[in-house]
Amino acid sequence: MYRYDEHDTTLVRERIEEFRDQIERRMDGRLSEAEFKPLRLMNGVYLQLHAYMLRVAIPYGSLRAEQMRVLAHLARTYDRGYGHFTTRQNIQYNWPALTDIPAMLEALADVEMHAIQTSGNCIRNVTADPFAGAARDELEDSRPWAEIIRQWSSLHPEFTFLPRKFKIAVNGAGEDRAGIRVHDIGLQIVENARGQLGFEVWVGGGQGRTPRLARKLKDFLEPQDLLSYLTAALRVYNAHGRRDNLYKARIKILVDALGIEGFAAEVEEEWSYIRDGDLKLPAGEIARIRSFFSRPELTGPAPLPEAGPAAFRAWVDTNIRPHRVAGLSSAVISLKPIGGTPGDATAEQMDLIAELTERYGFDEVRVTPDQNLVLPHVRNEDLFPVWSALREASLATANAGLASDIVACPGLDYCNLANARSIPVAQAISQTLDAEGLAQAAGEVTIKISGCINACGHHHVAHIGVLGVDKRGEEFYQITLGGAFGEDAAIGEIVGKGLAADDVPPAIARILRAYLDFRDEDERFIDTLRRLGSDAFKEAIYADLAA
Repeated sequence: MYRYDEHDTTLVRERIEEFRDQIERRMDGRLSEAEFKPLRLMNGVYLQLHAYMLRVAIPYGSLRAEQMRVLAHLARTYDRGYGHFTTRQNIQYNWPALTDIPAMLEALADVEMHAIQTSGNCIRNVTADPFAGAARDELEDSRPWAEIIRQWSSLHPEFTFLPRKFKIAVNGAGEDRAGIRVHDIGLQIVENARGQLGFEVWVGGGQGRTPRLARKLKDFLEPQDLLSYLTAALRVYNAHGRRDNLYKARIKILVDALGIEGFAAEVEEEWSYIRDGDLKLPAGEIARIRSFFSRPELTGPAPLPEAGPAAFRAWVDTNIRPHRVAGLSSAVISLKPIGGTPGDATAEQMDLIAELTERYGFDEVRVTPDQNLVLPHVRNEDLFPVWSALREASLATANAGLASDIVACPGLDYCNLANARSIPVAQAISQTLDAEGLAQAAGEVTIKISGCINACGHHHVAHIGVLGVDKRGEEFYQITLGGAFGEDAAIGEIVGKGLAADDVPPAIARILRAYLDFRDEDERFIDTLRRLGSDAFKEAIYADLAA
């Protein structure tokens, strides 16, 4: 993993002192909340329904054991004993006192972490495949490139006040586990006809009020040109992005307005002025950054264990992913216990995960876009003790990638933008599916819930999406079908009228029962849905509501 140099350390420490002064001026009335808002946002602090919230950056989702221990310390000391892992591979604390935040930031800085640019109209936390450096289908490790982008983008003077927030993802595997087509800019590592590695560049993806899938901007970008090309694209957006209308300020709207060819032409023109300048990446610097991302190698590999309790074998079958190195596996730690809050982990659970990371995980744990954690490198002979420890801490639910592995935003329980609650609906769905055995029977299904149109729960790209809406003061939920997150990315379609909260879990259960009736042998839910269309499931959704 990357370690801070003197520039990183100085930048973070100076920023803490600057923010400490801003908080003091807010507390004594020298700054109004309106004046304080843009300052706190650039430091990851939101004002939610009940309290301030601090969002901590976890670049490309990677953590060391000592960093996880500090996250546990923050939860125990300054919050209510837990943290919430997000779809942007970050963690947020929902109950800190504003006056405690400088101390929290100092503790983070001690282990090379911060909260800079986790909010505000800037380049946000750069995300990547949570299995990067471990996956068998990987062409190249995406983490060094995400780190290069992090360094370039942190407090970038030209891009600190963009028209709107800006999100970048990097994927180096055959399967797109970073969701590049739902990002403002997505980078896919590809190989050209000459055997050279570079980037396929996608632009204009995003969810929210006007969901869009990114369009291909460039077929092949040479690695040394990465930062100059990103700078050119950001300059075009910064110059032309709509600042007069919050809802039309994202780059996806500009790409719509110019067309992909028009946008590409403007980027190419801007790039022509800077591509051979100071932003060209030296090969030595690329090699230096890569050197921080070593991967374990084994000799004398052990196979996956086949014996053990039934619960352990189910966990291996469901939560273990193949590794590029024989004798190693990647283990998904589900933060989705049946009836639990998706993405939440207690301080005690984080301490345990830190211990497992140190003892069995080559000192690395990852946060996933699905609000789970991953030990990317575990020896196969260590899987049973890892599972045993996780089971004692209620972290061994065997549901990674199944319908009960639900993604949900905090919703109206916390967020002042939300129209409806997400967490209770997610809890009820997982309990209903578990009671009927439907999650295991249905296999690979994604369910994602957002409490408002901002789509922080990524419902647009779920096989089954749930969107909370407000109708004259009552909470209702729209069901969408057919969304997808990865290389087959798609925006789900609304299938009918909204449902009351209590009607959502049984409706989803009926969808899955219908799928089990409709499917061909070994056909996945999303494939059955695409073959038959959403209308085939509409009757099941509303079957018990007619009366």
